[in-house]
Amino acid sequence: MEAQRSPKETVLITGGAGYFGFRLGCALNQKGVRVVLFDVSSPTHTIPEGIKFVRGDIRRLSEVERAFQDADVACVFHVASYGMSGREQLNLNLIEAVNVGGTENILRACQRSGVPRLVYTSTFNVVFGGQVIRNGDESLPYLPLHLHPDHYSRTKSIAEKKVLEANGSALEGGNGVLRTCALRPAGIYGPGEQRHLPRIVSYVERGLFKFVYGDPRSLVEFVHVDNLVEAHILASEALTAGKGHVASGQPYFISDGRPVNNFEFFRPLVEGLGYPFPSIRLPLALVYGFAFLTEMLHWLLARLYNFQPFLTRTEVYKTGITHYFSLEKARRELGYEARAFDLQEVVQWFKAHGHGRSSRSQDSECPVWGALLVFLLVLSAFIWLLPGILSG
Repeated sequence: MEAQRSPKETVLITGGAGYFGFRLGCALNQKGVRVVLFDVSSPTHTIPEGIKFVRGDIRRLSEVERAFQDADVACVFHVASYGMSGREQLNLNLIEAVNVGGTENILRACQRSGVPRLVYTSTFNVVFGGQVIRNGDESLPYLPLHLHPDHYSRTKSIAEKKVLEANGSALEGGNGVLRTCALRPAGIYGPGEQRHLPRIVSYVERGLFKFVYGDPRSLVEFVHVDNLVEAHILASEALTAGKGHVASGQPYFISDGRPVNNFEFFRPLVEGLGYPFPSIRLPLALVYGFAFLTEMLHWLLARLYNFQPFLTRTEVYKTGITHYFSLEKARRELGYEARAFDLQEVVQWFKAHGHGRSSRSQDSECPVWGALLVFLLVLSAFIWLLPGILSG
């Protein structure tokens, strides 16, 4: 007599049309899990068989609950967020609505629908706000909210606290309790990543990547998308009874486990596409002032032209100040082991999509942006040096 097959588990992924959410959904689908992707926009890639897409806005509870209606969801991966980088960081109202209000809606929907597990995608930034951190761990306190240099980090901190505080809360209908955990990843990279890497390549191709900044010994971390996918799957399993609910109510730092200077990390990408790596190094304080000026310029002109700021102040901190974290807790409790990756597959992806100096008839440098960049740097330098000039 043939053994009865156990029914497929169903998971729901918010932000499922985004780079990481879609990659996570495909990995789970390959493991035989039924996947529901929930997002305000449709995926740009073909949706594999066995994956369902539900369009909806995380800011609207009714639309969130609709995504749960056709399936008995066993786990939610709450990936959706807004305001991580660039001009998005300056839209405070939308950041608040998505990151805090959206998370509250997900928690309500889980409790009403009887979902027993929730894995939240958080960020290093809940404890980092520009201070040096070497090999930090999960015992570090949250950064006080008023010390966060940007609203994204502030709202992610608020949301993470709400998720972890909801651990052990009763599900409606007497169907047990909700178990939650939070993963705090470093900056994500991988072939096809659509947030950070294209922006860097754009600056390189337009001739705007003319300098690096900060202490060359400063170290930060990154995480390959496949390592982050694996960490999420392990975290979901660590919330089950079979694993003793070991991850219940717990945060975990997730990275490749290889601290590196931010600019040296991207050197293989720049040079792999045929461009020279900058030799000019500027003081961190000068570039921070430059970022402040570009933010102010954006604030003044955004209604006329919502341009992408070259850098924001938060991005200067995140790329120029040492902060990296221990993976010991993730190894011990989740069984996470980071695999080694490099940027060669990213270089090949960009080349396959028409990027690279050798594949272009000429550099597409923008003289207007170049002139503006020089002007803002000079102005920043003047402001930075002004106190010393006046005191002299």
